[in-house]
Amino acid sequence: MRLTTILAILATMAIFAALVAVVSALSRHKKAGAGDIKLIGEIATVETPLAPEGTIIVSGELWRAKSYNGSVVSSHAQVRVVGFKDFLALVERCD
Repeated sequence: MRLTTILAILATMAIFAALVAVVSALSRHKKAGAGDIKLIGEIATVETPLAPEGTIIVSGELWRAKSYNGSVVSSHAQVRVVGFKDFLALVERCD
């Protein structure tokens, strides 16, 4: 009975370690990838006002953003991602 318990604990620990490794690898991959290029042209929602910097939500992710022309953009406004500079999304207001 003790051997069965020990084997069950070891199997559980191995599964947990594998899950942690997979989540960690996916997280690193996403951060290190060139995802910014895929976001150019996407429509985003302003989360915190851009005056001229704030945050937006684009493709379900929160990004630091700056108004491309330096104008103030209020929260909940729709903007289009037009570029990136040092992990800062450059956006313009959608009319």
